[in-house]
Amino acid sequence: MIRWLARLVRVSGILIAGVASAEDDPEFLSFRGGAFDINDSETTAMFGVEYRSDYKDLILTPMAGGFITAEGGLYGYGGVFLDVFLGRRLVARPSFAVGAYSDGDGKDLGGVLEFRSAIALAWRFDDRSRLGLEVSHLSNASLYDSNPGTENLTLNYSVPLDRLF
Repeated sequence: MIRWLARLVRVSGILIAGVASAEDDPEFLSFRGGAFDINDSETTAMFGVEYRSDYKDLILTPMAGGFITAEGGLYGYGGVFLDVFLGRRLVARPSFAVGAYSDGDGKDLGGVLEFRSAIALAWRFDDRSRLGLEVSHLSNASLYDSNPGTENLTLNYSVPLDRLF
């Protein structure tokens, strides 16, 4: 999954030069719900929230978030993302983060320190809110004796923060 994400980021860099750039987007609060561990027999529901900054001085933009699973698993993270506009409406968003995981009564991922890579594809509405799907991978990169990893699938709704407050 990480190699696939790295390839996507390289291709994204190429696309940025040729894709019509949308006007600057605001900071977002993204709400998500979906399935944790879709690649294994321990699939369960997950719900989360993510803050995405509007800091645009670098190519990569900061984010922070977290989720909880129906089995009591918790993950909090901080990382970076890149919005790749594929026209005016469609946005691809690869991201990478590092965070802390607690399995609760759910899947043991081998340790507390876990890395998250993800790719999202979203539709951008006139008010700049977005509705999309995201596939993410959570893994400890073999820092511990056990590294089962997990894939997750969520439906995300991202709202410009200035619309909420």
